[in-house]
Amino acid sequence: MGPIWPSYYGECGAVMVSTAGMRDGAAPLTAPNTQRLFRSSVQFVIDAANPTQVSSSCVQLLSLLSSEQLAAVPVLILFNKIDLPCYMSLVEMKSLFRMQDIVSCATQPITILEISARDGTGLADVLQWLQATLRDSS
Repeated sequence: MGPIWPSYYGECGAVMVSTAGMRDGAAPLTAPNTQRLFRSSVQFVIDAANPTQVSSSCVQLLSLLSSEQLAAVPVLILFNKIDLPCYMSLVEMKSLFRMQDIVSCATQPITILEISARDGTGLADVLQWLQATLRDSS
């Protein structure tokens, strides 16, 4: 059975996907954790402290980026949990995801940030991105 959520992208004002807590390759786009949050944007949250989910997170990201309904929608990729001692650095994450290849092949503008939702690190940058994205889509 394929993911059902891509069929709803056209009706959504925005898509937010979190791969945190994903177990054994469970597909976050087949569960109700895509939410309408902000107009015309995608926020993709990845647990930077969980190297075992990198491959499934990458598959989900590629699936999202290949969706026709989201072909021109700005994407914000957030590497979360950088406050934990075992987190992977931005350089490591970009390398594992082959982020340079993804960004060069994507039709969407992609921004990548490191954050800690727990202690607030990087959240000001997220808010700036959201404000700029909302302003640009108006």
